[in-house]
Amino acid sequence: MPTYDIRDLLKQPIPADAARPLTPLAEEIAARPVKPTYSPVVLAGIARVVDCATVAAAGLGVHALYLKPDSQFPLIHGITILSVAILTVIVFQALGIYHISSFRTMLAQGLRVIGGWCGIFLVLMAALFFAKRGEDFSRVWLASWFLVGLVLLLVGRTLLSYAVKALTRAGRLDRRTAIVGGGTAAEELIRALDGLPDTGLRICGVFDDRSDERSPDIVAGYPKLGNVSDLVEFARRAHLDLVIFTLPITAEDRLLSMLRKLWVLPIDIRLAAHRNKLRLRPRAYSYIGAVPVLDVFDKPIADWDLVLKWLFDKVVGALLIILLSPVLAATALAVKLDSRGPILFRQKRYGFNNELIEVFKFRSMYVDQSDADAAKLVTKGDPRVTRVGRIIRKTSLDELPQLFNVVFKGDLSLVGPRPHAVKAKAENRLYDKVVDGYFARHRVKPGITGWAQINGWRGETDTEEKLQRRVEHDLFYIENWSVLFDLYILIRTPFALLSTENAY
Repeated sequence: MPTYDIRDLLKQPIPADAARPLTPLAEEIAARPVKPTYSPVVLAGIARVVDCATVAAAGLGVHALYLKPDSQFPLIHGITILSVAILTVIVFQALGIYHISSFRTMLAQGLRVIGGWCGIFLVLMAALFFAKRGEDFSRVWLASWFLVGLVLLLVGRTLLSYAVKALTRAGRLDRRTAIVGGGTAAEELIRALDGLPDTGLRICGVFDDRSDERSPDIVAGYPKLGNVSDLVEFARRAHLDLVIFTLPITAEDRLLSMLRKLWVLPIDIRLAAHRNKLRLRPRAYSYIGAVPVLDVFDKPIADWDLVLKWLFDKVVGALLIILLSPVLAATALAVKLDSRGPILFRQKRYGFNNELIEVFKFRSMYVDQSDADAAKLVTKGDPRVTRVGRIIRKTSLDELPQLFNVVFKGDLSLVGPRPHAVKAKAENRLYDKVVDGYFARHRVKPGITGWAQINGWRGETDTEEKLQRRVEHDLFYIENWSVLFDLYILIRTPFALLSTENAY
């Protein structure tokens, strides 16, 4: 299958295929409330950490209770406890205990835990025997550690099983899914997915650009909700997690045409491979249950990456608020003394997944001349800007209140594509009309600063070239994100602010 780079997709104009209004059924499904979901990958990671900590705590606890409080803790005992804790995670991983489906099967899970734990202690006994270190260990302590550890592991697995079942019933582990393509291929895929237990998929409906007999209104019991252009709007409003194409690999032109519409969404996109005559090696596929699929696009910053970025934002953001509190207070006082009106200015902007958010800024314009929608860009010498406003805009001090968006509201990140106002224009055209694929910037949470800003593309975006360069930098950031990349951008930001060429 040919590979397509996102930058190549950007260079090709999106076909003029205007999205029609959603069908009443699609509207009804999209309007249903969606509860926040939890990542199975993160849950499995937490289970590993808990198992490791449980084994270590059991060993240390029994050791402390069995031996005298004033007795010395041998180093070899500490090494043994740590080694067994790590080995437990490795063995349980090999036994498939950390798959989300195993969390729901209490009996099978318990038997694997018992078998794995017994095997681990057999390995430990053999190691002590062959190393001739048995005299360094109390048999009472080892036996007690074995029993207490087994009980704690089984209790933990029981609680985990009940918790996962409760989350499943509440829909907190669902992956909301849409199928693209109709006919026999889609029907076979849906029946294959429905026949598998514990896939975690919740199919919302089918989308297909065809309207003839090859694409019926009902496919394997699921309704056809519209075409691919409708799917873009539906995916945003229904908070889809996954789109699966049932098109054959040979339908390259049709597939690429659809991908050019969908890649701007923050979702996983897969190509079903259950009917492909070309059989690749098993490692070439990923699997949904037992159904093979080919990965086309992945949702950026997901699973543990999302947790790391959230922690980075909260911790670093809170520290910045504390460190910059004198600057925040002085700027607020200057704004208040300079002109009448509120200190803060609230502006609607597009955030993650094109959702409207309200960002905070220090007010830099006269109250009666404020432009909440940014229908007119601020230019050099703009009479709407106050005296203090000119200073804080050039130095980006007006953006500092957005730290409260990061830490308390959670709708902004410290680093990410800068959010633009809803009516911002370049060359008298809305941004999304100027640059094809503009909304791909919204696949991640927007930020206070970003890769584009530290590379000189901050401030006024009055031309197509400026906007294009900003979008290209934003997409590069999305595709290459890491915590270290965020840290590097934050460190570079103060130096980038020294350049005020485009900031008015």
